[in-house]
Amino acid sequence: MQVPIVVTVIGEGGSGGALAIGVGFGTQTIIKNVISGIIVLFERKIRVGDIIQLGGTTGHVVAVDLRASTVRGFDGVEALIPNSSFLENQVVNWTYSNPRIRREVRIGIAYGSPTHRAAEIIAGCAEDHGEVLKNPPPEVFFEDFADSALLLVLVFWVELGPNLSARRVDSDLRYAIEKRLAAAGIAIPFPQRDLHLDTSRPLAVRITPQSE
Repeated sequence: MQVPIVVTVIGEGGSGGALAIGVGFGTQTIIKNVISGIIVLFERKIRVGDIIQLGGTTGHVVAVDLRASTVRGFDGVEALIPNSSFLENQVVNWTYSNPRIRREVRIGIAYGSPTHRAAEIIAGCAEDHGEVLKNPPPEVFFEDFADSALLLVLVFWVELGPNLSARRVDSDLRYAIEKRLAAAGIAIPFPQRDLHLDTSRPLAVRITPQSE
């Protein structure tokens, strides 16, 4: 593909002429991305191995080139991101200065359950997981009296890396918590409603004959 470039010389003699260059739109985009790539490479705010979030794309940066960078999502799909996007949009770099992030897992237990014992079991599941950081230690908070359950929340920290999936850690903990709570006789309830009947007076019953 040929891109038209129009060169116009304005003025002669004296202090010299002014050179105006009209560049096609496609070339402008390429130049913008290349300049953005130089800035990204020079500032090192986005580096290979970082975990970033840009728009609807989240994943590991696997390459930073002059025109575009490659981001591999957690689903394994690689996206080519024009470098100008890093300068024109808000970018979240999860590992820029500190790869540690906080995670939360919420668990509902049945009303009447021993909350302190449940909190100990939940905290123990996190302490036994190899990817959960020991410092700061995991904590369990009594968050709320929900409609059908006593709501506890497990707060813990993990260190992001190429081989760590925070979503998998969450899943591992839920499996372990469900198993240990069941073994301790602590139920995880499902949504339910109580129906209370007024027994102070007879219940009116009406029989309607079926029409033929």
